[in-house]
Amino acid sequence: MGGISGARAYTPRGRTIREERDAAPRGAEQRRTPRSTRSGDPFRPALQVLDGGRAGASRAARRDAPAAGRGGVVRTVAPRGPAGDEPPPRRRTTPRAPRRTDRPAARRPSRKPPRPPKLADPRLRLRLGTALTLALFAAIGIRLVFLQAVDTPAYAGGGVADRTRTVELPAPRGAIYDRTGAPLAHSVEARYVFADPTMIEDRAATAKALSPLLGVPVSKLTDLMAPRKLENGNQSRFEYLARGVEIPTAKQVLALELPGIGVHRDERREVPGGDLAANLIGFTSDDMVGLEGLEARYNQQLAGQDGKRVYEAGLGDLAAPIPGGYSKTTPAKPGSSMKLTIDRDLQFHTQQVLSTAMKPHKGSTAAAIILDVPTGEVLTQASNPTYDAAKPIPSDPVAREDVATSFVVDPGSVHKAITYGAALQEGVITKDTAFPVANSIKMGDTWFSDTHPANGREMSVSGMLAYSSNVGTITIADWLGRDRLIDYQKRFGLGQPTGEGMPGEASGRLLPPDEWSGSSYGSVPIGHSVDATPLQMAAAYNAIANNGTYVQPHLVKEMIGPDGRTIPGPAPVTRSVLSPQNAAALRTMLEAVTTVKDATGTAAAIPGYRVAGKTGTGWRLVDGVKQRGEVASFIGMAPAEKPRYVIAVFAYTPEGGGGGAIAAPAFRDIMEFTLRHDRVPPSAGGSAPKFVVYPR
Repeated sequence: MGGISGARAYTPRGRTIREERDAAPRGAEQRRTPRSTRSGDPFRPALQVLDGGRAGASRAARRDAPAAGRGGVVRTVAPRGPAGDEPPPRRRTTPRAPRRTDRPAARRPSRKPPRPPKLADPRLRLRLGTALTLALFAAIGIRLVFLQAVDTPAYAGGGVADRTRTVELPAPRGAIYDRTGAPLAHSVEARYVFADPTMIEDRAATAKALSPLLGVPVSKLTDLMAPRKLENGNQSRFEYLARGVEIPTAKQVLALELPGIGVHRDERREVPGGDLAANLIGFTSDDMVGLEGLEARYNQQLAGQDGKRVYEAGLGDLAAPIPGGYSKTTPAKPGSSMKLTIDRDLQFHTQQVLSTAMKPHKGSTAAAIILDVPTGEVLTQASNPTYDAAKPIPSDPVAREDVATSFVVDPGSVHKAITYGAALQEGVITKDTAFPVANSIKMGDTWFSDTHPANGREMSVSGMLAYSSNVGTITIADWLGRDRLIDYQKRFGLGQPTGEGMPGEASGRLLPPDEWSGSSYGSVPIGHSVDATPLQMAAAYNAIANNGTYVQPHLVKEMIGPDGRTIPGPAPVTRSVLSPQNAAALRTMLEAVTTVKDATGTAAAIPGYRVAGKTGTGWRLVDGVKQRGEVASFIGMAPAEKPRYVIAVFAYTPEGGGGGAIAAPAFRDIMEFTLRHDRVPPSAGGSAPKFVVYPR
């Protein structure tokens, strides 16, 4: 049903061939046309193909046969032969039998047109495709927004890091000046030589070419130029090869035109005086970081804050800043400069005196301090041995120590001035006190004797100081009492750092009351069983010279900002220890040390000036353990009637030596030069008063 086989039995008018033939007039002849060789049936060729090309006889037989089961439809298409060979149409020779009247005429069967195949609904597919497309574009859009808005810093930062270069901009380090503005240490322009390991073609050849210019071994340069990875996984593009290179040398490096080697601005620390105040100043590293001394203590103020320049650069032959690319510069902030209380001329002379005095003594250590009495400013703080701060690496660490603040000693007899000052202030004695003094005295299980025996004679307190009587001093301390003596030791500044500004200052130690034994009542008053530094003892004598007022010693006079503004140093701590009258009385008593015949400090006397002071012989302590040898000391002031300066000299000699033999002459040379340097007039009253050692 519905195929071409069903349509081939019908004419274009919808009737069968037989119906057409019956409807035609009988005897009518078939009309001929020029194309008479062809059959008039338009379906004949197609039906012939469908019949497999069989002969017309078989089809004719089928045509003449009744159309059983096909509604009387027969095929009337004859086979087509070759052109020109088609036989003439056959004529019917016998009349057609009359149609049977008892059978109704054949009717055309009714046929419903075939239904077209039912297709799927396209609207569902369109909706589904649209939804999927929109979802895909939405996912892409959301991902793009996420990348642009959320992950932008990470992706942008990763990309920039691969193509940016960073150049450090060192902050100029502040200078260190003496009190007159003369530079003790300052920075000068220099260059640093660096390497980009990723661009070096031949490390061995490059190191060999640079080694003579930079003074760095070839092996070290080769290691510095070796490729290495940074923490972020990228290859290092910058390695220092040398710092503080002089500008002419840097130009020679550039002239070599070595791949991966560059030069940039740097600074180098210069110390014009070499070893002048080197133990105070200290030194810096190649990175301009303070390592010792004041350079380390005030590194934050001196160093400033480094800047940097970050910029985009090309690769390979185009390794240069990209015009219009990323570029950010953070300017460097210069450090502040520092003006000290040190006087360069006095410092130089003091160091010369110490060097001369200590040269004959191997393994010796010495310190000398000059204090300005009313202000507590440290004018000189010299150490021996010393070193060249401009070239600190080859030096001995011991030579770099500041002896004045790190050298802990048993001060010995210089401590007696504290005992006598406490007794005066507490009214135990006066400057005219005298009493019999035995040759020795026993405290606990220990005997203490004098080097100048009094043989029981009455002795003045001035004479006791002149001859450094242990027995007389212990007797006065016994009258004073342990607790009051400890209290005055603290008032004079013992047992705690002075805080003058040097790093690592020792605090010393006072013997606590609960640790006193019977012998302590004899040893402590004369300066044993006491740990102190030379600076602490100098500050104590400065209180005596300053009419009984203690002034904290200090080194920093002022700070000078990058803009030139000055900031005064911290105000020193002051406190009253003695009354002016008792301080003046004690100074007079101390003058006997330099004026009385055969006194211990006559070598410290200066013609034309009244000098008050005290000698001492103590021990050196290392971690509380007494070392062999002796520490000779002399602390004095001049002019005694109105002191301008206090000078303390301490000298440790492993083979021993008295304070009057080494320290007193050194004190005299330093004080005499200081008085002339500052044009201090001689004492108005001339010589010191006459002292009577043995009144009876």
